[in-house]
Amino acid sequence: MTTTAARPTSTRLGYVDNLRILLTVLVLAHHSALTYGALPMWYWTEPSESLSGLALVAFVVANQFWFMGFFFLLSGLFVPGSVDRKGPGAFARDRLVRLGVPLIVFWLVARPVLALPGWPERRDQGESFLRFWFTAGDPGPMWFVEVLLVLSLAYAAFRALRARSASRPGAVTGTDGAADTPSGLVARPLAFRTIAAFVAVLTVVTYLWRLAVPLGTYWTGVGLPTPAYLPQYVLLFAAGVLATRRGWLTSLTVRQGRVALVVALVGVGPALGASALASAPDAGIVLLLAQSLVENVVAIGAVVGLLVLFRERFSGQPAWARFATQHSFAVYVVHPLVLVGVAILFAPLVAPAGVKFLILLVLSVPLCWGAAYLLRRIPGVARVL
Repeated sequence: MTTTAARPTSTRLGYVDNLRILLTVLVLAHHSALTYGALPMWYWTEPSESLSGLALVAFVVANQFWFMGFFFLLSGLFVPGSVDRKGPGAFARDRLVRLGVPLIVFWLVARPVLALPGWPERRDQGESFLRFWFTAGDPGPMWFVEVLLVLSLAYAAFRALRARSASRPGAVTGTDGAADTPSGLVARPLAFRTIAAFVAVLTVVTYLWRLAVPLGTYWTGVGLPTPAYLPQYVLLFAAGVLATRRGWLTSLTVRQGRVALVVALVGVGPALGASALASAPDAGIVLLLAQSLVENVVAIGAVVGLLVLFRERFSGQPAWARFATQHSFAVYVVHPLVLVGVAILFAPLVAPAGVKFLILLVLSVPLCWGAAYLLRRIPGVARVL
């Protein structure tokens, strides 16, 4: 098998950061589509059963197959090196600050502000404003931060236990002294059969998980809207950790990327069809298993294909991309406030759902990055955002 030559760290980080920008814009598109589609699952919605409204639902469902799992994989890429530099304890404390503080602030400030349209009804029911402020709404898209924090702390605990085990007499470690860190990073090419095996494992785990947590389940306690996809999030985070250790990103071939991208694009239609059929009350075991399979084929195909495509074609970072990268996490945190604010302003506009979706998205992308820039100018904010 031919492999691509290893690239300098800055180039690798460039294309990974560019992917993060793309995924952040997709988050904005996803929630803009929820605003006007026929699936009212957002803070402010204007549901439409029109053709464009149904198309927006299809867009949302197709996104859900893969894009949040991809976020977890990209996050996992940087975790091992961070633990290597800081140690498990310092890494855990850093994650509690950089992820925990934005989560708490969002919960205390942004969450109740986003729920304000529902305040008159709850006031009429005799509820106090103080109670409303602390009980209305949920963490919304910050569920990603919640899950990422749990996974990061779990990895830190794993590394701490490994280090403690390695320090015992007779323990065998690598030559660099780290229990799970190879002494030298050697690219280990990923064969097609390895990728296929990962899809198979993910499919089986997803199917078994969904017997207990079916699609459409919502965990109110943590505000997790898609717990049925948790196996994908966890396994892709783990794949990101392993990809760093084993040099998988640089060893993926161009041919693998092209095949994966084609498979993902071709698989979107069958995956949407399988999701529609599997939502029926009498859907059988075979259909549910097929649904898990086609969804994960699309997910892994998109992940592998886009990794290779961006590595080969979009690895450079001009000034605007560096700016976008620097503020992408802040954009993720503030985008609900921007999207809802713009949508409320345009609520009187009478137009097809698809048109309002495009208006909201085009206006909100620069506004979100502008808001993120201003927010990070506040002293101390840039440390956590």
